[in-house]
Amino acid sequence: MSVARITEISASSEKGFDAAVSAGIKRASKTLQNVTGAWIQDHEVVVKNGKVIEYRVKMKVTFILKD
Repeated sequence: MSVARITEISASSEKGFDAAVSAGIKRASKTLQNVTGAWIQDHEVVVKNGKVIEYRVKMKVTFILKD
């Protein structure tokens, strides 16, 4: 039997939503061990002068707790 914990993080990228998700998972995995998945809770963009300049995601990252 395993027990999981869920933590909420946000991440951003100038390239797109997929890049923001990847950056968030990569960074979370440096601190959290046994990351098994993520739920993308929200998408957001930053607009400047009529152009999208940043993509942001809020996600809930699931990781398994060690015994």
